[in-house]
Amino acid sequence: MNLVKKIPEFCMSHWLLRIPLIIVFLQQGLDKLPVDPETADAMGLPYLVWWVVAWGEVGAGIALLAGGVAMLKDYLKELADLGTRFAGITICSIMTGVIWTAEPKSVLDVLLYDHFHVMLWVGGLYFALRGNRA
Repeated sequence: MNLVKKIPEFCMSHWLLRIPLIIVFLQQGLDKLPVDPETADAMGLPYLVWWVVAWGEVGAGIALLAGGVAMLKDYLKELADLGTRFAGITICSIMTGVIWTAEPKSVLDVLLYDHFHVMLWVGGLYFALRGNRA
């Protein structure tokens, strides 16, 4: 038991999850800009849904970054936590839509063959549930 107590705590480890999520969502969201109806049609989605997805991805990336940075200031901790949680909920919502639109045959197919989207979904769920208390 004493050995475990000697291992230092790395309180900034949440950045190991945050940074890849920020990069992926900003990259995916910015790639969709400017949002146009032709691209929405090509993806088989209504324009409004495509617009929400594009800006949701950008917003989730920014909110996840801002939530992590703002938690360093005492007076912004509660707002930063809410921003991180909202980013997590947004990520889960978008990833649920992505997985759904792929029309998988079963949940097992999603878990076995759609690793990338499942990991993004789990990362979003983590921040939605834990916020900045990660």
